[in-house]
Amino acid sequence: MNCTTHPPDRWPAPVRNGAAATVPPLPTRTAPRRRRPTSQQWAAWAFLAPVTLYLALFYAYPLYRNVDLSLRDYTVRSFVQGNAPFTGLENYHKVFDDPTFGPALTHTIVFTAMCLVFQYAIGLAVAVFFHQHFRLSATLRALFLVPWLLPLIVSASTWSWMLNSDSGVINAGLHAVGADPVNWLTSPSWSLTSVIIANIWIGVPFNLVVLYSGLQTIPANLYEAAALDGASAWRRFWSITFPLLRPVSAITLLLGLVYTLKVFDIIWIMTKGGPADSSTTFATWSYRLGFGNLLPAFGPGAAVGNLLVVAALIFGLVYSRVQRKQALS
Repeated sequence: MNCTTHPPDRWPAPVRNGAAATVPPLPTRTAPRRRRPTSQQWAAWAFLAPVTLYLALFYAYPLYRNVDLSLRDYTVRSFVQGNAPFTGLENYHKVFDDPTFGPALTHTIVFTAMCLVFQYAIGLAVAVFFHQHFRLSATLRALFLVPWLLPLIVSASTWSWMLNSDSGVINAGLHAVGADPVNWLTSPSWSLTSVIIANIWIGVPFNLVVLYSGLQTIPANLYEAAALDGASAWRRFWSITFPLLRPVSAITLLLGLVYTLKVFDIIWIMTKGGPADSSTTFATWSYRLGFGNLLPAFGPGAAVGNLLVVAALIFGLVYSRVQRKQALS
């Protein structure tokens, strides 16, 4: 005999005063209602839509087109008709195998590094100098902004005239002191130096403005306490000014790096990347491949441009990682 008891299908209703009480039915679970967007959410989307549209039209789409150019064999005819064959990474192989790649890479690194170092050093020195708030400091600061406000074609043309081998004021000054004239723009030994000097002159005001604004945020009582402790001006700079300017310096160098990598106007107007590719950088090489020849090479030119984009992206990611570590520490 099986003594196993089975639970009843339904438990008996409780008994109250001898009568069976009715058990109320369990409430059924309904699906949650979807909340309609509030007026604040609609307003947020309305403010976000123009920015999103702007980024999509003027950043995402041109970047996509540039990548597409570098992966296809575009000619003038296929560029208009849009039927260029897909070639994969062949354009990048052409760029890497080109004898111009090595010198252009070296010139890009030297040009970017020298400009960043001298623009930051001179800008910081001038910012500290103007931070003393002496008479006419505001007027002199305004005059230092002139190179930044001038159009690049005007600045480059002015430097081309000043560095002219025959009629330039620089060689005239060298002749006045008994020195030999220098072929600044036509000598392979001096062409890159010439465009570096011009670009440093143009970029110093940007560093001055940003670093000077950073100096305004440093409390003055720190300098007063250090002076009371007997710290010299040089000691106050290394112990107070330079460490507290580190976040501002980082963003200044990053923006300067992105700008200097893509400098084209100054070099092209002054030397056109010559003579003999002595001042060719990735920016001028990309333009010359795509638009500087009778038979333009759109694919390799776009590939060189993408290398600049990747380089700027890598430095931007490194900066973000360093900033995140500093925030966590």
